[in-house]
Amino acid sequence: MASEQQVKRYLAYWCQVGKQVVVRNGEQVLQPQRIIAGDRYSQEFEELWQYLLSPESGDCYLTGTSQTISELLTSKWDVESCSRCDMPVPMFNVGSPPESCTCSDLSNWPNTDLPKPREPINSQNRLRMIHHRLRQGENQEGGDREASAYPNHQRRESPHPPESLNQQDYLRLVRDRTACPREPWSETADNSLASGNQKSATD
Repeated sequence: MASEQQVKRYLAYWCQVGKQVVVRNGEQVLQPQRIIAGDRYSQEFEELWQYLLSPESGDCYLTGTSQTISELLTSKWDVESCSRCDMPVPMFNVGSPPESCTCSDLSNWPNTDLPKPREPINSQNRLRMIHHRLRQGENQEGGDREASAYPNHQRRESPHPPESLNQQDYLRLVRDRTACPREPWSETADNSLASGNQKSATD
């Protein structure tokens, strides 16, 4: 089942490429001059859409099609992408699809030289999303550089002492790590040094 927003989008897309809207069972043909106004539909198109939803418009449909707007809003129809031009088209969701696409009577469509029809776009939101992706890319590159500097994916230890050590124990630990290795004094060497000091004292 096509939602009201999907049918509205279908109508807006085809009006952008020159389709007209037949109203009052063929008595009148309407074509809005402006469809998009910045990040929303134009006031002209919004007024046309509200008119098409009202009973005063009667049976209304796009030129070159046979499905009325009221029919498209029932559960029998969906709005899908055309296999020929990728535009939204009505598709009968029970049985076979309609015999022809909405673009069948447009000799100049699809035209890749022209901008594709679109919905209103909020420029601020689009720029914000682009900025967010760029920031994510910068953070990822910074992480990759740090990982290449430390292949084992380990960061250098913090110079701050562990919480379990007091300041004196930590300073002793740092001094032991940075000092050059020395030969340990043997007990006999200590004794001989002590006896030498005693002998010099007696002399």
